[in-house]
Amino acid sequence: MDYETAGLYTLDEALECVGFGRFQAFVLGYAGLGWLAEAMEIMILSFIGQAVKSEWQLSSTQESLLSTIVFAGMLVGAYTWGILSDNYGRRKGFLFISMVTFGAGFLSTFSPSYVSLVALRGLVGFGLGGSCVFLSWFLEFVPASNRGMWMVIFSTFWTFGSIFEAALAWIVMPRLGWRWVLAFSSVPSFALLILFAVAPESPRYLCMKGKTSDALRVLEKVASVNQTKLPPGVLVSGRSRDKDEESAPAPSETTPLLPSLSENTKQSVSGFSSFFMLLSSKLIKTTLLLWVLFFGNSFSYYGIILLTSKLSSNQSGCFQSLQSTRNLQGADLYTNAFITSTAELPGLFLSAILVDRVGRKHSMSFMFGLAFVFLLPLLIHQPSVLTTWLLFGARMNAMGTFTVASIYSPELYPTSVRTTGAGVASAVGRIGGMVCPLVAVGLVNACHQTAAVALFLIAIVVSVVCIQLFPYDTKGRELSDDTS
Repeated sequence: MDYETAGLYTLDEALECVGFGRFQAFVLGYAGLGWLAEAMEIMILSFIGQAVKSEWQLSSTQESLLSTIVFAGMLVGAYTWGILSDNYGRRKGFLFISMVTFGAGFLSTFSPSYVSLVALRGLVGFGLGGSCVFLSWFLEFVPASNRGMWMVIFSTFWTFGSIFEAALAWIVMPRLGWRWVLAFSSVPSFALLILFAVAPESPRYLCMKGKTSDALRVLEKVASVNQTKLPPGVLVSGRSRDKDEESAPAPSETTPLLPSLSENTKQSVSGFSSFFMLLSSKLIKTTLLLWVLFFGNSFSYYGIILLTSKLSSNQSGCFQSLQSTRNLQGADLYTNAFITSTAELPGLFLSAILVDRVGRKHSMSFMFGLAFVFLLPLLIHQPSVLTTWLLFGARMNAMGTFTVASIYSPELYPTSVRTTGAGVASAVGRIGGMVCPLVAVGLVNACHQTAAVALFLIAIVVSVVCIQLFPYDTKGRELSDDTS
């Protein structure tokens, strides 16, 4: 059915008509700031652990807990914020996420003891779990035709956050200490609070809630700022479109990947029942595959980050004969962290080239394979310079797969459970992040580098197998809504 000639148009048609312009650029900047804040807070874990350990005479287990507690907080936060934003709006999610992250992050600067620091970093992690809300919100403003490319561009904020944090630690740590690094790293979360008032609600969320007139006002503002026009006629929800297309032929490339949920299902999706909807017969296969994919992806990605600080600086005390030829000091740790952080830029460039050309599944499989190749030589100890560049290549491709997986997961779910589904998948990934410090720090400190790297390689292989089991790719497909 031609909706323009019928005087009706859908949200996806409206977004295609207004295009990607200045309005979406602001949305990109605000959502990207949320991801930049998360990247900075995560990258802190590579730098402050050793300093805090020395100052308070901590054990290796206590040092690892500083990382693990953040991921534990993110695990709970991803689930909580996903449900909050799916049921009460993306904007309300932003407000509480920013308040928790900034408040706990800034207060951790003044931690008087190890216990208080662990507690506050756990709260920071709880706030950081809301990154899925920023991603889904931005996704819902982007036209389907070039969604993959813009989502990769969105992911550059994570990379720049990682690079900026490495540079910040390089400059601040030797001069002012770890507390000032924590203070400066909370600034992006404070900026999110300041800008919250001008962040619009997602029109797709508003349509899903039946607030079509509110969604239209947002779309009119988008068209005005972009200096374009909406299609002629009346905005209709996905319900109208689906009813007219009940007798349509088999799905084409523009058909939503998953069937829309029924109206009865929509009414039942409230509160914590959103989680159980992910395990319904229509979604359970996708949900379980995403959980394994995100666990393996996070486990390998954060493992590579933590290996950077452990292997390239020889902090573990192993391989004494090699240390005699090159004894890396603290400045070298910041140098290597900075170098490997910049690896994410070519990783993003590679994923941008692949994601809308070969699709999400092939992109992830290819880059996972390259990450495997770069990690494989680290099964045995390598010279420090070669180790740094192998980690550079591994992180480049791990970031690429992480980016595409982050695009893929919210595309697979209908609007009513989109941030919940993406958030829970992200939360399962945080479990991989929680295990990582115990592996990368514990095993390498105990001179079991081969065992640590082997676990990361196994995680990559399992992830690739899961990717092959997804029945569809979402390249070029419209986002699915919850009505029929």
